[in-house]
Amino acid sequence: MTPPSGGGHRRRLREKFLQGGLMGFLDYEIIELLLTLGTPRRNCKESAKEALKEFQSFHGVLEASPRDLLRIRGIGPHNVFGLKLVQEVSRRFLKDRMMSRPVCHSSREVFDYLYHSLRELRKEQFKVIFMDTKNRVLEERTLFEGTVDSSAVYPREVIRDALHYEASSLIFVHNHPSGDPEPSFCDKEITRDLVFAAHVMQIKVLDHIIIGSNRYFSFADQGLIEEYNLMFLNGLR
Repeated sequence: MTPPSGGGHRRRLREKFLQGGLMGFLDYEIIELLLTLGTPRRNCKESAKEALKEFQSFHGVLEASPRDLLRIRGIGPHNVFGLKLVQEVSRRFLKDRMMSRPVCHSSREVFDYLYHSLRELRKEQFKVIFMDTKNRVLEERTLFEGTVDSSAVYPREVIRDALHYEASSLIFVHNHPSGDPEPSFCDKEITRDLVFAAHVMQIKVLDHIIIGSNRYFSFADQGLIEEYNLMFLNGLR
């Protein structure tokens, strides 16, 4: 019997992955490998290349909606299922790992956890990580979407959710679609107001991390969280 077209190529990709993980793989090869989860006997190389061209990046392919993915020639419901399953399993793994260890002294760990889900979004998302007295993660939620400014981020809603989760400390995270993580005047103003509001309820703000393109800005690392704490204690605003 004649083997299916591309069978040897698919086998080589799988063997390469089993031997060394994804090191050395091109983006389209990773996508191709994922597509074969849904159609293991079909050549998915051209579909993978077309998807990468259409959605511009590996991350873009994973974040694309099922409807948009189905518009790519050669991608069917089984392929979409494979892509979305891997995406959600990865998110669950990262969240579980994050929630199993302290994070308050590691802005880098927070960045690593959320970077892939935030780095290429076209809109800003403002997330809050709620933690207990031992700095273990209780929950992570997106509270606001769109332009992050004083008209969109409400301290009372953040505090309401902090009380709901019985959180003792908070970390704020949001993305800058421009790729530049440098905080704006508005970012600093919002962070100061959140620190003040949390102080009133005896809740600590440990950090506010802004994620850009493969880099980030940490308010705690730059001494700004401590500065806002002192401003509150001294009655300044």
